[in-house]
Amino acid sequence: MQSLARGWSFLQQAWQMAFKDNDLIKPSIYAMIAGFIVSVVGIVPLIAAAFLLGDSSFIGQAVMVILGAILIFVHYVVSYLFSGMTVYLIYGYLAEGDGRMDKAWAKVQREFWHILSLAAASTVVSLFTSALRNRSHRSRNAAAGMIGSAVGGILETVWTEASYLILPAMMIEDVNLVDGVKRATYIAKNNLLLIGVSTVGVRWITGAISFVLGAIGLVIGVGLGLGIISVINSSAAGLVIGIGLGALIFFVFVMVASVISSYTMTAYNTCLFLWARDVEKAQAQGQPIQVAAPAPLAAVLG
Repeated sequence: MQSLARGWSFLQQAWQMAFKDNDLIKPSIYAMIAGFIVSVVGIVPLIAAAFLLGDSSFIGQAVMVILGAILIFVHYVVSYLFSGMTVYLIYGYLAEGDGRMDKAWAKVQREFWHILSLAAASTVVSLFTSALRNRSHRSRNAAAGMIGSAVGGILETVWTEASYLILPAMMIEDVNLVDGVKRATYIAKNNLLLIGVSTVGVRWITGAISFVLGAIGLVIGVGLGLGIISVINSSAAGLVIGIGLGALIFFVFVMVASVISSYTMTAYNTCLFLWARDVEKAQAQGQPIQVAAPAPLAAVLG
């Protein structure tokens, strides 16, 4: 419970920063909009390929896999670009008291190829873990299937955790993918973030908020949609308006949850990385390890 309380406290601290400097939250909003556009545009060639080639032939399957991989890659690029901007904005806010959009945009442009390499690596991991799960589901050997699924889940979790540190390393220390992986490995190997990760339940809090907002949006959307349909006596117009408005309300709640989760997690991981970097410097200089965490995290840990 203490971990959840601290997670809630960090969320409040992170959003206090955003209210003081509105630029900090803008990239998360842009990422949500851009991600939606990419999904809408990207689904068109997938549907066209499925309709024209089918998914039973080898060529059809190959085309679907390639198009799906491209769509996943573009999603990662969009996510990392805007998350990278958020990282640099928070870094600027904590270091200088002001996160500037022009500096953040210039920074992601300079780190563009590094971000692309991170997106490509994440795409490969995503495709590989997905293939492991699919093979485990088709396997007639239950034990082998369970092992394959477990390996895929572990690999995905490890890479996701690593990417949370690799991106701040790229944006703050100007490192490439290889050096970013080394930085993340060093930080994890030396347990520089053990206290922060184990005592602040940010992920549980953001997950709970996303679930609650999604559930509220679903209930309101379905209720309002059914109400409109019943009022208009289930006519074609009533069905279209009711379903459309209900889906829109649900989508708005999901978007709000997405922005809250994206910004909060990025702020948390940025603070953790900065803290680990300060601890690392203290160790190198032979100073005491009790290094103060960045302000939002320090306020939570006490």
